[in-house]
Amino acid sequence: MKSVSLALLSLLLLPPVVRAQSAPEPPQIVVSGEGLVKGTPDQAWVSIGAESRSKTSKDAQQRNAQAMTAVQTRLAAFGIAKAAVKTTAIDLQLEFDYADGKQTPRGYLARNTVEVRVDDLARLGDVLDAVVASGATMIHGLRFDVKGREQLVTEALQLAVRNAMSKAQALATGSSRTIDRVLKIEEVSAGEPIPIMRQYAMAAKADASTPVAPGELEIRAQVRLSAAIK
Repeated sequence: MKSVSLALLSLLLLPPVVRAQSAPEPPQIVVSGEGLVKGTPDQAWVSIGAESRSKTSKDAQQRNAQAMTAVQTRLAAFGIAKAAVKTTAIDLQLEFDYADGKQTPRGYLARNTVEVRVDDLARLGDVLDAVVASGATMIHGLRFDVKGREQLVTEALQLAVRNAMSKAQALATGSSRTIDRVLKIEEVSAGEPIPIMRQYAMAAKADASTPVAPGELEIRAQVRLSAAIK
């Protein structure tokens, strides 16, 4: 009993445990901001392909291989490096004719597509003409970009943060408050180039170079900013 009494006494003599209460969260303003930077394209990607038809699959593939070899030879003649040419599709399919509810094999279609990066936009039209003359039958997916896009993305993000801060200041002032501190800044999106003008590539003509209009690119960035007010 004596030991039990001593244990109870020691517990009674311990200082009371004081639980710290978490401070209430300060009032906040949450806003979004957007930044926009424009750039002039200096790089292009385009998909170039060839189609070949034959009664046999082997002959269709051989013809297509010859056509694409000629295309890549012309690309090399324009100084386009092998690293700038990437195969994106190789297809072989059997085609049919349909009549009176029946299908009859017509022959084979072979298709080969490469994506080409062109760094000299002044020669892009001539490149397209040359590959068509050498055997390409398809040109599609033309898109433009800027080599120094990362720098433009950084500038767009900085503008987006400034835009968000300006909105937060306006809201705080309008409610007779002031900005105490920035709590959080989140990137929502940034860096996807958006063409301002539509780009196009037309089939090559014997008497004119293919017209290509790079236009201008917009680099947009969006952020979300949370700020404590007082």
